[in-house]
Amino acid sequence: MQFIDLAEIEVVAGNGGDGMVAFRREKYVPAGGPAGGNGGRGGSVIVVATERLQTLLDFRYARIFKAEDGKKGGSSNCTGASGSDRIIEVPCGTMIYDANTGELVGDLVTAEETLCVAKGGKGGLGNKHFLSNSNRAPEHALPGLEGEQRRLRLELKLIAEVGIIGLPNAGKSTLISSLSAAKPKIANYPFTTLIPNLGVVKKPSGDGTVFADIPGLIAGASAGIGLGHDFLRHIERTRLLLHLIDITAEEPIADYQTIQEELAAYGHGLPERKQIIAFNKIDSADDEILEDAITQLKALTSVPIFTISAVTRKGLDILLQEIWKHI
Repeated sequence: MQFIDLAEIEVVAGNGGDGMVAFRREKYVPAGGPAGGNGGRGGSVIVVATERLQTLLDFRYARIFKAEDGKKGGSSNCTGASGSDRIIEVPCGTMIYDANTGELVGDLVTAEETLCVAKGGKGGLGNKHFLSNSNRAPEHALPGLEGEQRRLRLELKLIAEVGIIGLPNAGKSTLISSLSAAKPKIANYPFTTLIPNLGVVKKPSGDGTVFADIPGLIAGASAGIGLGHDFLRHIERTRLLLHLIDITAEEPIADYQTIQEELAAYGHGLPERKQIIAFNKIDSADDEILEDAITQLKALTSVPIFTISAVTRKGLDILLQEIWKHI
């Protein structure tokens, strides 16, 4: 399944039904008064968050969503039927913006949370409303009002408590696979992961915690280089960042600094987010190189530093114990 996290759609609420011009026509009432009913209200467009969806893929194929128009008023003072609302389902974590103004319309985080994005038009008044002392037989009614219409930009931000960050090939997908039942694509070359991967890791209490493997962070990611600009927003909702560093890389400390610079350049609260650092692939590293890297990193940051092997699972239990302290 393709992971689509941006979409633009058009929503059109239903028009209100027209008011009716009618008069009472009953036996023994030769001059009955006005009896035209009001038009029905147009249907609204309502967005609903659901856990059933994980991507905005559906909006690649359907971009216009229209609610039903209200029905015309009837005789005998009968109000026309209201138009049916149009319901649009989106994944939890979807932010909705007005595409023209950039205004945030709503942020649907929890399942079954709803938001009306286009309100249906009111039904027009029937001629019974225009009865007066000077006009006992009004022959006009009002048309229904148009429903709201707008273009919306949908932006999905994944909901995860822990975001796993690092340069390509740092072992993020291997780690999330080792910690959870997630089975992301894994290979020994950069940019294997082209979409965020989610995995649920069980706490000692039995509760599940969502971890997100965020792909594509390279130098310049915050400025749109590589894949990172598209996916940095997916860690905005996280409570903790796990920074994974490949200890077998040529310059692991420089790699650490690259990611930190990108977080600072992107902003949105990420530089202040709690972090834990883990040197990965210690099963393939020289002990002296590892110790030297830890010493250098401790001179740069007071963030807790751990050493792990995502492949052999060495150090993962201790790492998880630290993670549970922060979330």
